[in-house]
Amino acid sequence: MSKPDRVLSMMSIAAKGRNLVSGEFAVEKAVKTGMAHLVIVAEDASDNTKKQFRNMCEFYEVPMVVYGNKDVLGHFIGTQMRANVAITDAGIAKSILKSVNNGK
Repeated sequence: MSKPDRVLSMMSIAAKGRNLVSGEFAVEKAVKTGMAHLVIVAEDASDNTKKQFRNMCEFYEVPMVVYGNKDVLGHFIGTQMRANVAITDAGIAKSILKSVNNGK
């Protein structure tokens, strides 16, 4: 299994296990309440969105990665296009981060 497939399949597992939230307001709430262990923002999200989440994640000390595109993120979590998602399970978040960092 290639690295991108592994990251996306881990996101899919998190979504099925209800360990993932998506959408701007839900992700922001998860970060601010300490529920988010990782935030993933789509590569084709607006620069403003990327900056907003980068700043928020730095402030709340939550790791953030830019990965995939809106269509792919939405497809793998079983919804429409999504610009950002938050992983709320520490173990899954750690595995996704490891896969993303090893892929670079």
